[in-house]
Amino acid sequence: MSIEKLHAKRIVLFCLTPGGKALAEKIRPLLPMRCYTAEKLLSKGFEPFTNGFAATLQQAFTENDALIVIGATGITVRVLAPVIQDKMSDPAVIVMDEKGQFVISLLSGHLGGANELTNWLAEKISGQAVITTATDVNQVTSFDLLARDMDATFTDFRSSVKMLNQMMVSGKRIGIWWHPDMAIEQDKYAIQGLILVTDLQSLPHLDALVCVSYRSEEIRVPVPVYQLIPRRIIAGIGCRKATDTNEVLRLFAEQLARNNLLPESVRAIGSITLKEQEPALLALATYYQVPFTVFSAKELAPVAARFPESDFVKKTTGIGSVSRPVAWLMSKGHLIGQTYKAQGITITLGVETVC
Repeated sequence: MSIEKLHAKRIVLFCLTPGGKALAEKIRPLLPMRCYTAEKLLSKGFEPFTNGFAATLQQAFTENDALIVIGATGITVRVLAPVIQDKMSDPAVIVMDEKGQFVISLLSGHLGGANELTNWLAEKISGQAVITTATDVNQVTSFDLLARDMDATFTDFRSSVKMLNQMMVSGKRIGIWWHPDMAIEQDKYAIQGLILVTDLQSLPHLDALVCVSYRSEEIRVPVPVYQLIPRRIIAGIGCRKATDTNEVLRLFAEQLARNNLLPESVRAIGSITLKEQEPALLALATYYQVPFTVFSAKELAPVAARFPESDFVKKTTGIGSVSRPVAWLMSKGHLIGQTYKAQGITITLGVETVC
């Protein structure tokens, strides 16, 4: 895990004994983190438990990205048991003995990043990382981790990841095929144990195939197919004031379908600053659970000169085009298909390549 990613995480450390406090003093300077300990052990840089260790740990579990507990695994498990929800949403939990001999990835090893943080901490304090997730033990691809690193998803994420990971650790033969649109990213990700497929018409012997594509298409092969959908599609949108939300949602979905793009592939939408509080656009971003980015007319003006102008849009916004220059900036010039105009709404799609 990169130091930049670690610094971006909300990390909380807990120590319960003088020995644990001494180890915490060594760990605390390594990363930005809040540190809690018993009141009798308080010193600069540490905060007291609020209503006891259990209550403080449970509260921290609901509010942070990673917890480090210097103490027994048993007490950590018992305290957290009532608040544990799901590996898709729980924070990373790491347990260490007070001498720093063992650093244990306890919860959310993959999506939460506990395995990576465990390895990083163990290296820093010369301890032994303890990782028990099957894909790591067998040194094969973990599909939840691959999806996270790729910023991608499966249509049915939970069941797909569970099945594929089980197949991997059971020694099944899983192929991976990259759509030509995604070929530029093919060498970025660790795919240990997967069989690279370059020709769908001539498959090697496989038990399943993972297709990496944001396109809506039927892959006809004689094995089960799982589509890993990268979030790469951005959209520049212009609309009249107080445009109907349902109309924006409908036309946007139609534009995706028209360009053979899956809804799960949407990465972000954008518009001009004038529209930053436009209810329909905010609702669209919320529906697709993506960021809504806005640009000033000054930022858009140099790019807008590339595209045909609308007198009405220029009078309203100060520039002759909104959706196309926004999509151009967000995709670094990689537009997809034709701009769609209807009902006072303009939609231009692009693809943001991750290099």
